[in-house]
Amino acid sequence: MADNTPIDAVVTSLSVIENMAAAGGPVGVSELAKLTGANKPRIYRHLRTLVDMQYVTQDPETDKYSLTLRLFHIGQLIAAHTEFLSEARHVMRSLRDEVGQTVTIGQIEENGVRILDIVKHRSSVEITTPPGTLFEFHSSAQGKIALAFGPDRLLQQLLDRGSRSSQAKAGLDLKKLKAEVSRIRQRRWAVAPGEALMGINALAAPVFDANNELAGTISIVGSIQHLTANPDEKMISAVSKAAAMFSARLGYREAEKV
Repeated sequence: MADNTPIDAVVTSLSVIENMAAAGGPVGVSELAKLTGANKPRIYRHLRTLVDMQYVTQDPETDKYSLTLRLFHIGQLIAAHTEFLSEARHVMRSLRDEVGQTVTIGQIEENGVRILDIVKHRSSVEITTPPGTLFEFHSSAQGKIALAFGPDRLLQQLLDRGSRSSQAKAGLDLKKLKAEVSRIRQRRWAVAPGEALMGINALAAPVFDANNELAGTISIVGSIQHLTANPDEKMISAVSKAAAMFSARLGYREAEKV
């Protein structure tokens, strides 16, 4: 049976943060002790830990404590994820029904693309890419989209690591990867037949936000038998249109050609 007993230290730290936020300004140890019902030495220890973790800062002149903007930035990330998922679900089911394939969405992290949501298509082949799966940049359609349209440093870091690591020995052809990324930039879609999952292919397209930056990926996933290395034009068109619709819902407006 799971132990559902609250962890006192966590409860105290959260209480300190909540009371500091409600105070609307710098607060001292004594005031926080009264507000939280904990003794001063305990509050002091929690404050010092929060200072070390950069959630709280201390004024050297007054010795009072204030929250930093770190929690605000975390809140922004949560809001961005929530908006991304909310808008994604408007197009995922329509795309799934149109192409008869499983649809996934992902967002870029430092080490790959994280699958955030999946809408499955019932078939004899089970697609084992549950939310939370992290795909590598070089061996997934979603990852290649990130290399083509994400920050330049992602591709450069991968090339730097690959040139001096076991990745080169494992068959990572850096020259071939660079050429493929270049083609993806031109055609705006990527595939990875049998690369991330044996017998499975994905066809991915980029999703952009209101700042014209890569927000994530949308992809259709299926067996290589039905989603080949050279996808049908209808498949490409469907995922491209879904990506454009998703991007528009996030506020993206493609620059007009002069």
